[in-house]
Amino acid sequence: MVTLIKNAKVYQPEYAGVQDILVLGDRIAAVGENLRADFGGSVEVEELDASGMAAVPGFIDSHEHILGGGGEGGFHTRTPEAALKDLIMNGITTVVGCIGTDGVARDMTALLAKAHGLENEGISTYTYTGSYQVPVQTLTGSLMKDIMMLDKVIGVGEVAISDHRSSQPAFEEFARIAADARVAGMLSGKAGIVNVHLGDSPRHIDLIERVVHDTEIPASQFLPTHVNRNEGLFQACLQFAKEGGTIDFTGNEDIDYWETICDEVRVCKGIRRLLDMGISSDRFTISSDGQGSMPIFNAEGEYQGIGIGKASCLLKEVRECVQRENIPLETAVKGITSNVASILKLGSKGHIKAGFDADICLLAEDTLELRTVMAKGNIVVRDGEQMVFGTFEKA
Repeated sequence: MVTLIKNAKVYQPEYAGVQDILVLGDRIAAVGENLRADFGGSVEVEELDASGMAAVPGFIDSHEHILGGGGEGGFHTRTPEAALKDLIMNGITTVVGCIGTDGVARDMTALLAKAHGLENEGISTYTYTGSYQVPVQTLTGSLMKDIMMLDKVIGVGEVAISDHRSSQPAFEEFARIAADARVAGMLSGKAGIVNVHLGDSPRHIDLIERVVHDTEIPASQFLPTHVNRNEGLFQACLQFAKEGGTIDFTGNEDIDYWETICDEVRVCKGIRRLLDMGISSDRFTISSDGQGSMPIFNAEGEYQGIGIGKASCLLKEVRECVQRENIPLETAVKGITSNVASILKLGSKGHIKAGFDADICLLAEDTLELRTVMAKGNIVVRDGEQMVFGTFEKA
């Protein structure tokens, strides 16, 4: 397949001006002005006019409950699995699947099977091994073996701390998880990242801080998520980012509601604060927590109700960064593209440059609404319609 995207405002994610993008198979072959693709009629070339559109790298969601999640309110509150359309219709071309609170009824066998299924449908998929619980429940019986020998496993998580639903891991247990993940990542050429769920406890990120300060394991080994859950936690995580760590904001499609019942920090406001503190724009990511449960508990930890994370929040958060906080698109979009690819060591992802995977989103320049999605060189969404069995249909 050969595709030539013409006249797009290209964000690599750094702004590169109006450029053409040549895609050969599943890779970007060239980015430049006035590109041509002429094979003498032997190869069909599809040409897309992207005038008035911004071309950005396909979105990478580093925290998605592709199996569904939850159950904190009983079996009837289990959330559904992610469908392909949930992802591609929101610009997500790469997803990292994880297990959350329920590491019993949802396990690594099912998670990997789901990841392979989504890959077969046309997007790129990875997973973490384990769930909230410590000791980590793995597929092979060893955290290190899972990371080293299972191609899709790039780290461990989401391991829960500072939360009443966690296993209340001791410092030594938590440090051993980080140490094993680090060595397994080194030996396999993977990130070996520890994706850490943060709860509402005032202990915040104390275990992460102790590992970084009291051992030889660097801050780059951790990706703490839900950092904007409350103001106190966010302040602690800003300090972690200031000291060289990377923090993961959790997007929220329904933030207008959640702001009325808790002090969750709106993503765009949090990123603005991070930038105003002089913290590098490379030090944040945004994930969706898609299909994950969003339980509401009272002060006694009693279940009150539940919501569901939505993959659609990623683009919404980028749009709010630009439109509400005047953050440049090239900065905001790093949180779901190049920054994620960097900390997760996804070397061929996150950029619109020659040699990278042909994962591309075309956005309306004025509204930043999604128009077209290309995943692994295939156009999977065009003008709001999803490709289904060779034809585009409204989702």
